[in-house]
This record gives sequence, structure tokens and C-alpha cells, in this order.
Amino acid sequence: MYKALAPGFLLLLSGWMAQSDQAKVSAEKQHIKEMCGCYEVHFEYAETFSPLKDYEYHDRYAAKGLEWIFVDEEKEQELVLQHLLVAFDTMVIKHWRQDWLFENTSLLDYERKLEWSKKTLSAEEAKGTWTQKVYQVDDSPRYQGYATWVTVDQKKYWESQVSAPLPRREYTKRNDYNVMLRNNKHKITANGHVHELDNAKIVRTAKGDSVLAWEKGMNTYTRVDDSLCQAARDWWSTNRKYWVDVRAVWDEVIGNNDYINLKNKVEGKKLWQRLFELGDELIAAESYSSKKAKKQILETIDLYLTDEPTPWVASETKAKAEQY
Repeated sequence: MYKALAPGFLLLLSGWMAQSDQAKVSAEKQHIKEMCGCYEVHFEYAETFSPLKDYEYHDRYAAKGLEWIFVDEEKEQELVLQHLLVAFDTMVIKHWRQDWLFENTSLLDYERKLEWSKKTLSAEEAKGTWTQKVYQVDDSPRYQGYATWVTVDQKKYWESQVSAPLPRREYTKRNDYNVMLRNNKHKITANGHVHELDNAKIVRTAKGDSVLAWEKGMNTYTRVDDSLCQAARDWWSTNRKYWVDVRAVWDEVIGNNDYINLKNKVEGKKLWQRLFELGDELIAAESYSSKKAKKQILETIDLYLTDEPTPWVASETKAKAEQY
């Protein structure tokens, strides 16, 4: 009798587990969607400690802005979240993008000097995790990490640690370190969410890594009325077709290469400048051709791609890194 029941019981158990897994994925997708909306954002960073006795701490950094975050694409196990900044009520600036993928097994590891190498996770490593793939304003790679969403004591958060390029607030002013080791923690709150960071500023050389200093970061997103971000919604409705094509070209470039190395500038211009200018030109044209746009986008990106790894430059001291 028990032998006869066993197959049916196992089938029932398997079905229950599948439903439970699906419910978990759906709940975690909702956590990610809770980061969408119109937000007043406060960015705050402060260096906290250095192992170097003679290190001169840099001033604290603080800024604020209005940001529209929304789901631009959604699949069963994938979400694309786009960020747009709103300045002076009507000026819209395309900001960063984050893609979330469930049980993803392929991601990019940041090395240094705008160089990334492809990393493959085993199915066991990826099981139950969400990968957050973060992209620059021009949709080029930035950093990618994976972890599980944690829900405990009415707290909801996701946390991972990854190497990344220097943020804009740093690379325009400093050259004493060349990699930021970011501990990213995204926490859902009652009135928005918080991106909490515990970062190590790393001097990476051929001999290995050394820590220049640590810093604490708090990016606090407080929800405000969606009408305050209407300009961003209008801007995206006009410009989306171009940036969707940029994403598609980047997906192809990354998919076809195990190693990405980007030049910082070509003829005095950065990649984001050329792609933004191209977008303005194509959107302003009488008609928009996706085929033509993708061709020009790829030609632009190709200007900045190189197969040659950047030579190592020895740092003078542990507190001095190669030029970024």
C-alpha cells in the first residue's frame, strides 16, 4: 500500500515545491519593483579609516536630486530598471541602469582601468540568487554582483561585494587608487529604499591589492509624488527607441566577448559623450531607423574597444596608484 502511495506523494511534493519556488521568485521580483517610483535622493559619503598613518582624509561628499526609476522591460526571471535624473523641474539626464536576473550564471568581473572579464557561475552557485548588473549612463558595463534576497524580521534587503571602477565623484578628482571594492546593500523601507555602501578604496597592482582607505556611503531614496517626475516620463517616451537599441548592441558586444577593455577617451571624447550626441542627432531626424541606429552605435562603441590589456604601472607607494 505504501509503495503504491509513494509515486503519487512524490509527485504532489514536487508540485508543491515548484509552486513554493515560483512564489518566492514572484515575491523577490516585487522587492525589486518596490525600488521604482519618483524619489528625492540624498547621496552621502565619508571616509572612515585608513591603514596608512600618514593618509590625508578627503572631505565628505553630499549631493541630492530627483530621480525617476521604472521597470522598462520585464520577463519571468528578469527586470530592467532605468534611472533618470530630473534637474530644474524639466531638464532630464539619463542616469544608470540596473538589470536583475534570477539564477543567472554569466557575469562580468571588473579588473581595473575599464577592463572586465567574463565569469561563469555553476548552477549550484547561482541557485536562489539574483544578479544585479549595473551599467553606466551610456549602458557600458560598470559592475555585476549576485546574492540572495533576505527577508527576516520584516526586513528586506540584498547584499553583495564586487570590484568596480571609481565613481564619477572620485575619478574626476583623484588618482591615488584605481579600484573600488563595493559592498552594496539595497534595503526596502516604508517610504522608499536605501542603497547602503561599505567601500574599500583599493590600490591594485601586478602584485595584488592593498587598501588605501574605507568609506561609508548612504544613498537614501524617499518617495515623492510621481507627478514631480513627469518630465522624465515624457523624455523617455521620446528617447526610448534609441536607448533600447544601445542596450541591444551592448548585449551583442558583451555576448560575443569574454574580455571587454574600453579606452577612456578617443580624440578627446569619452564614449558617453559620443553616444549621447548620436542619440540627439538620430532622435531629431525626420524618421528613426533602428537598423541604421544600431550600425552607428556599434561603430561608435568599436572606436573604444581594444583587445590589448593595459600594462601594469608600479605604484610609488601603497598610497599611490597608477594613473586612472
